[in-house]
Amino acid sequence: MALSLDESQRLLLDSARSFIGERAPVAHLRRLRDSRDPDGFDRELWREFARMGFAGVLVPEAHGGLGLGLVEAGIIAESLGRTLAPSPFLATAVLGVSALRQADDPERFAAELARVAGGDRLLALALDENTRHRPGDFACRASPAGDGYRLEGAKVFVVDGHVADLLIVAAATDDGCTVLLGVDRDQPGVNVERTVMVDAHNAARLRFDGVAVSGARVIVGPARGAAALDAVLEAGRAVVAAEMLGAGDEAFARTLAYLKERRQFGRAIGEFQALQHRAAVLYTDLELARAAVIKGLQAAHEGGPQTARWVSVAKAKACQAAGLAVQEGVQMFGGMGMTDAVDQGLFMKRVRVLQELLGDAAFHGDRLARLNGY
Repeated sequence: MALSLDESQRLLLDSARSFIGERAPVAHLRRLRDSRDPDGFDRELWREFARMGFAGVLVPEAHGGLGLGLVEAGIIAESLGRTLAPSPFLATAVLGVSALRQADDPERFAAELARVAGGDRLLALALDENTRHRPGDFACRASPAGDGYRLEGAKVFVVDGHVADLLIVAAATDDGCTVLLGVDRDQPGVNVERTVMVDAHNAARLRFDGVAVSGARVIVGPARGAAALDAVLEAGRAVVAAEMLGAGDEAFARTLAYLKERRQFGRAIGEFQALQHRAAVLYTDLELARAAVIKGLQAAHEGGPQTARWVSVAKAKACQAAGLAVQEGVQMFGGMGMTDAVDQGLFMKRVRVLQELLGDAAFHGDRLARLNGY
């Protein structure tokens, strides 16, 4: 497939950039942060997001969604990255919806999907248990109880877990298989601690103390649990890469504008060859990342034996290019680049969080090496 957007995707890009740029600029993040908003995002804005169809981008049309694919989800995520907008889009519309669509009995969760598309239901994937991303390395246990399971353990770095109505918990059974379980946030035995991250976005620490999960709330059972979780994670990684690309590209655009307006020794600093060379390298890196991200999104949507390779290429390259973009932005702005008065520092913090989310460049480089037999 071509590593570019078709006409309908470009229209979606224009719509998403216009809507998010107008309704959720960087100043929106600052307002939520400075007011210590208890949710960390604007619920009314999320409902508007749903009315635009963005919350249901991956929800089938039969359930009130747009029924589109991961390239389209990546377009929306990239637009969110450009303004650093706090939104449950990744947790709910991508990870959550992808998990429900992997369900052993998808029709059982049709009402959940419809509520997500309508902006009335928030989801979160409870996965990691360590300081580093280690999928499948679960101490969280699901022991058989009745027709379902009894859940014991803890999760960290659960994106938007403090506001999720439904927690989708990945756990290991007593015989080492993976299951995905649906747990209501206010269910007995569920303890939720909100954590505001360095980028002013939100995650949560979760503790499950003997939580009863009925058979009707088992999303994916042990027979397919590991494969289903892999598919969900590939979708999430590709979309995180797209958001990171948006943040890095916007940081670069702001840096270029500053190079043209800041003057030293009677000249715009962008006229100095050393800065021009650095900007040219950064532009090239971001364009390579853009191609890798589109390929990763396409591969994650289509599935197949090469999915893991292309998604890891996308995530690793986005980590490197966006990381360089925000570092160069802060340096070229000079000392004020790290002050709160300038947005560049906010972009650096957001990119740093996204680099860690669902595996950093080192994780994906190692995965690529193993996939290639090293």
